[in-house]
Amino acid sequence: MPNRKLIPDVIKDQQLVCLPPEASVQDAAVLMAERRVAALLVTQPQAQGGRSLKGIFTERDLASRVVAAGRDPVATRLAEVMTSSPDTLGPDARAYEALDLMERHHYRHLPVTANGESDGTVLGIVSIRDLFAVVRAHLEDEIRDREAFIFGSNYSASAPP
Repeated sequence: MPNRKLIPDVIKDQQLVCLPPEASVQDAAVLMAERRVAALLVTQPQAQGGRSLKGIFTERDLASRVVAAGRDPVATRLAEVMTSSPDTLGPDARAYEALDLMERHHYRHLPVTANGESDGTVLGIVSIRDLFAVVRAHLEDEIRDREAFIFGSNYSASAPP
């Protein structure tokens, strides 16, 4: 895990789920349900192509800033309830950097931008689930390496006795 970069090692072929700041919370909830995601990026198109990050909207925002606050999801715009200028990382950041940042701040999702800045061009979003998969694969590799060292290269935990 120590050497795995966010792009391309953790995030591959990701289709971004984005809406503009003026979209309604209802639009966001519908899109999140359709795409089966727990967060979406709030973006604006850039003149040179790509999308500029303005914020992030998550299920937690929906629950705490909209439902619990008694706001109308049809009338409420994402700009009013999103997390503006969220923390981000660049594509060359390591998986452990993302995991550390997410653990320290209790995030479940972290945008990845071209320059690693909160107003940069969006490249993707990494979730705690993505990082869990990386950690799990790393641990499985470690176990295989240790078993091979201890028992010899033909040993496998899945091989019949």
